[in-house]
Amino acid sequence: MIISERIFKLMDEKGVSQLQLSAGTGIAQSTISDWKRKKTNPSAEKIMAICDVLDVSPFELLQDSIPAKGAGEVDFLIASEGTAEYQVIKKMEKLNKKTKDELCTYVKNLKNKK
Repeated sequence: MIISERIFKLMDEKGVSQLQLSAGTGIAQSTISDWKRKKTNPSAEKIMAICDVLDVSPFELLQDSIPAKGAGEVDFLIASEGTAEYQVIKKMEKLNKKTKDELCTYVKNLKNKK
């Protein structure tokens, strides 16, 4: 399945129209329509905007198949620079193994408190 086919599959699953994708990404609706008619793919610089509107990761969009809900967890996360998650990851990278292990235990205990 080519990328544009996955985009249209995701749009269908999420109930996003071409007009909504166009409005959310700033990509001309005629361009989006061309992807479908001509079986072409969006340029690389448009992928992140498309992912934002469709609420998927680039991995989910670019992989050969779209996993079904409940198919399991992905073994990586994407954090955008400037977000709190990004800052935590950058700080965690600088910790030694013992401190990282302690932090993981702390987070696990917080999660179990619910």
